Amino acid sequence: MDYGLGGYGSINAFVESKLRRFSQRERSFRTMFDLMFSESENVMYERSEGYRIKKTTYGQAKDDIIRMTSSLSERAAGLPRGSVVGLYMENSLLFIECLWAILAAGYRPLLFNMRLSDEVLKEAIRSAECRAVVSRQKDFGLPRIDPDSLGDGEKNDLSSPFGEEILVMSSGTTSHVKVCAYTGSEFYHQIHDSFNIIKKCRQVKKHCDGSLKLLAFLPFYHVFGLIAVYIWFAFFSRTFVHLPDMAPETIVNTIRRHKVTHIFAVPLFWETVHATALKTIERRGEKTRAKFERAMKLYDRLPDGAARAFSRVAFREVRDNLFGGSIRFMITGGSFIPPETMRFFNGIGYRLANGYGMTEIGITSFEISPKKKYLLGCFVGSPMTYAEYSINEDGELLVRGKVIASYVIENGVKTSPDGWFNTHDLAEEEDGHFRILGRRDDLIVSGDGENVNPNLVEPLLCPAGCGGVCLVPGGPADGAAPVLLVFVNKFISREKLTSVSDETKELVARAGMTGRIRKIAFIAGPIMTADEFKINRRRLADEYARGVLCEVTPESVADEGERDALLSEVISHFAAAVGKDGGDVAPDADFFLDCGGSSLEYFAMISALRETFGIPFPTEGEKGLNTPRGVADFIKRNGGV
Repeated sequence: MDYGLGGYGSINAFVESKLRRFSQRERSFRTMFDLMFSESENVMYERSEGYRIKKTTYGQAKDDIIRMTSSLSERAAGLPRGSVVGLYMENSLLFIECLWAILAAGYRPLLFNMRLSDEVLKEAIRSAECRAVVSRQKDFGLPRIDPDSLGDGEKNDLSSPFGEEILVMSSGTTSHVKVCAYTGSEFYHQIHDSFNIIKKCRQVKKHCDGSLKLLAFLPFYHVFGLIAVYIWFAFFSRTFVHLPDMAPETIVNTIRRHKVTHIFAVPLFWETVHATALKTIERRGEKTRAKFERAMKLYDRLPDGAARAFSRVAFREVRDNLFGGSIRFMITGGSFIPPETMRFFNGIGYRLANGYGMTEIGITSFEISPKKKYLLGCFVGSPMTYAEYSINEDGELLVRGKVIASYVIENGVKTSPDGWFNTHDLAEEEDGHFRILGRRDDLIVSGDGENVNPNLVEPLLCPAGCGGVCLVPGGPADGAAPVLLVFVNKFISREKLTSVSDETKELVARAGMTGRIRKIAFIAGPIMTADEFKINRRRLADEYARGVLCEVTPESVADEGERDALLSEVISHFAAAVGKDGGDVAPDADFFLDCGGSSLEYFAMISALRETFGIPFPTEGEKGLNTPRGVADFIKRNGGV
C-alpha cells in the first residue's frame, strides 16, 4: 500500500531520510519549507465541499505559497525585512499558506491568538513591535493585508532569505499575554523528537487505508496546535482535515467521512465527548448501561495486553457509534484531564495519551507507554531527547533543552532562556514517567492550614447534573479558606438545586473535605466563557471575590409546583431529548443555547411530541418552539389538549 513515503519501504526509513537531510543543511525555515513540500503528490489538506471532498497536494500548496509570497512582498514593499507581520486567522489551508508566505517574504509571523480580546492582542502587538497584519477584517490600527488578495502574484523563485522566527502568544489565562519566539533550530529539535516517538510507539504511526490524517481541531496559532499537530506531521507530508465548525455533529461527521486517524485536543473536548457518550449509553436503558459497566470493570482487572485485546472486541459497537474505526491515536494536553476520561477512551479501545508542553517550552513529552498504569494515571511520559526535566524542592517541574523558545517577551521585557525554566507546575516522577498535579499558584490553604490542590480534589466533588466545579480562595468573609463553586443551569428548579446541594455535601464528606471547605456556592451559567478552552481559575476567583458571579439559592429559583401538567409533560420531552433531568430544564430554557441540544435531537423530540399529542408540528420549526413554554402554548393553540 502506498503511504506517500517518497519511494522508501518503511515509515521509519522515510522519516529518518528527511531528518538526515535536515541535519545536513542549515536548520532554518527555508530548509524546513523545502523538505516539508518535497513530496509534491501527497495530499496536504482535505475539506468537504457539498457531496465531494476537495484535496490539495503539497505541490499545489507550494505553488500557491510562491505566488502569495510575490504578492505579499509587493503589498508590504515599505516594510523592512525581518519586521513582524501578524496573522489573524482561524485554521484553514489559507492560514498555512499565509504563514509560509510571510516567512518566505522575509518577515517574522506573529500568530494572533484569536481567543484573546482585542485589548490583550494590542498589548502583544506593542510588545512584539508588529508592523502589519494579514487579516480578513480586523486591522488593530496596523496596515492590513487581505489574505484573499494574495493569490494573484507571479510564480517567481524564492530567492530572498526567509524570516528567522515564528512568534506565538500564550493562552491568556494569566493577567497578561506572553509572546514567545521560535527559530528553525528549535523546530528542528522538536521535529527530531517526534521521530523518537515514532520509533518507540508503533501505534502513533499507524495509517488507515494508506493515509494518516489529522483533524485540524487545535488552532494552529496555539503552540500545541502549531508544533504537535502542524509542524510534526506536515514535515513528514501527512494530511490535515478541515473542520468547518465546532458543532458536535460536524466533528463526528468530518471524522467519519474523511477517515481521520489522529485527533489532538484539549481535555475539555475529551471530557465533553465522554459525558455525551455516557448519556447515550444511559438512554439505551438499564440493561445496556449495566453491560457497559461490567465490561469496563473487566477491562480494569485484565493485564495490559489482554485488556487491549478485550477492548478491541468488546467495545467495537461503542467505537462505531462514536468516531468510527479509522482512529489510530489521540493526544490530550494543555491542562489537567480527569482519570475517568482517560479510562473511558482507552477502555473502549482507542489510544488516548497525555502530553505536556507550554508556550515557552514547546512540546516536551507525552506518554507513549501502552500500560494502563501510566495512561489511566494521567502521566505525561518521559522528557523527549532534546528536553530535560527536574523537580525542585517545592515540587515544581523545571525544564531545559534545545526545544525551548529562543526568547520570551513579557510586559514588554525580552528575556532569553538561561538554565532551567520553572514551569510552576507541580509534578511527581515514577520510574522516569512524570505526572502533572496542577499549578503551584492554584494551591489553596484550607480551613485546617493544609494546602489543597484543586486538580486532585475537584473530580471527587462534582455532583451529577452540574456543569462543573472549581475551588477558589474565599474572600475576607470566608477567612480565605476554599470555596467550592458549583456551576448549574440558570433555569434549575428548586427541587433540583436541593438535590444537587445534598449530593455535593455528601461528596465533600466522602472526600474528607468537611471543615476544609468553607462554603459551597451554586453559580448560574457556564464554568467557562466562549473563548476559553480550559478553566480559568484566576478569572473565576477574581469574579467570585468581586461578587460578579450570579449565585443561586433555593429562594431565587422557581418551585416545581408552579408548572402546570402540560408544561411539565413538555419539559419531560425536552429533558429526555438532551439527557437531562426534568429539574434541569426550566419553562423558558432554550433547547439549543441552555439545554445544549443538537438539531438532530430537536427533530427527534418534535417527532415524539407529534406522536404524544397527535398534532402536526412545522417541519422547519417555528419561532417560539425552542422552549418548553413555547411548545406548550403551540399545543394549546392547535388543539392538542
